[in-house]
Amino acid sequence: MLFSSITFLFYFLPLLLIIYFIVLKKFKNLVLFIFSLLFYFYGEPKYGFLLILSCIINYIMGILIVKHRKYDKIFLIIALTYDIGSLLYFKYLDFFIENINNIFKSEIPFFYIVMPIGISFFTFQTISYIVDIYNKKVKPSKNFLNFATYVCLFPQLVAGPIVRYQTIENELKNRESNYDTFALGIKRFTIGLAKKVLIANLLGELCTSLAAISNQSVTSYLFQAVGYTLQIYFDFSGYSDMAIGLGLFFGFHFLENFNYPLIASSITDFWRRWHISLSSFFRDYVYIPLGGNRVSLLKWIRNIFIVWFLTGFWHGASWNFILWGIYFAIILVLEKRVYGKYLKNTKIFKYIYTLILVVISFIIFKCENTIDIKIFLSSMFGLNNLPFINIETLYYIRSYLILFIIAIISATPLLKVIARKIKPVAFLEPIIYIGIMILVTAYLVDSSFNPFLYFRF
Repeated sequence: MLFSSITFLFYFLPLLLIIYFIVLKKFKNLVLFIFSLLFYFYGEPKYGFLLILSCIINYIMGILIVKHRKYDKIFLIIALTYDIGSLLYFKYLDFFIENINNIFKSEIPFFYIVMPIGISFFTFQTISYIVDIYNKKVKPSKNFLNFATYVCLFPQLVAGPIVRYQTIENELKNRESNYDTFALGIKRFTIGLAKKVLIANLLGELCTSLAAISNQSVTSYLFQAVGYTLQIYFDFSGYSDMAIGLGLFFGFHFLENFNYPLIASSITDFWRRWHISLSSFFRDYVYIPLGGNRVSLLKWIRNIFIVWFLTGFWHGASWNFILWGIYFAIILVLEKRVYGKYLKNTKIFKYIYTLILVVISFIIFKCENTIDIKIFLSSMFGLNNLPFINIETLYYIRSYLILFIIAIISATPLLKVIARKIKPVAFLEPIIYIGIMILVTAYLVDSSFNPFLYFRF
């Protein structure tokens, strides 16, 4: 079930809110848990048991780690074996078989496993929980319902952000939902919904149309590249905004997941701003345990490549994602050891440099094989004898130019700064948000194009 769907907006969410706010406080987690399971089973009825089993195993192992510290490593290994093992089996097994067959010319049959929705996200949450208990950063939950609510909580269940137990531990036990928090949640959710439906979806339509034209041009490839970068940003950041807003409805405060990454001044800065919950996960649970930067140069380079190989591989069982991760590893090593200090001293170039590299990265991310990547990049840079622009490209540019301008402005803090300075009359604010909801609803009723890119991961 998508947040940006009629079913969710006008059936699931209103029914949940009515029941949640009329039940006694002691039953609120139970209501959230049941509705979160309904939310998951609606989209993934086949693998719902996997989610529940993950809750049971990690809950028990968390308690045993603390109760029997002498054998804590054994219980940690059991939990991690299940968590990582289920991820490897459901997400990567056929990928491994395919590559073994290609290398050894074997004919091992495929399992054709359908990946459970959200497994990359809720598995990372349980991993962070069990590792933090082992490292004595958090105490295990004594209440299974509270823990299961944390793992299954529907706002972040299928597409993040990756919420750590310590972030909402106290709120699972005791939280307040007041008018101000709820109002802030409505605003945040509405903004995220608009980013997803009114910007990301329309950019997706543009990119699909440009990819399908018979006579391509350099400009059509450029617009596809920039359009896809903006699409995936508004798609995923919009979903994160909606998740944060929904959390506020029920008194949960999730950490920010995006901080205007497309205005970053370096790739290092970009990854401080993009998918913050994922990059911080790999920093805390892989990079630092490997030694971080407090090791020799060669080991540090090894650490960077391990982290970014895993970051790329986490996104999907495909070589283009691995290449995408390695691409960033190379750039980050060069920034930190070769030209980073010179880059900081430039005024405009550092932003242009970052944007170009980010756009190239999402071409690698989008294309499914190296041949497609090569064709796309060479065409975009005018190396395939294509015209710079043609009539078909011009048609789509004219049709979507206003959208492009809105998307570019919205990817910066400009609108936020203007809103703070203007401070519109109080009664106008709800009218603006109601207007956005009417536009979103009209689009959803009229259009069948409503994908969510990160459901693939």
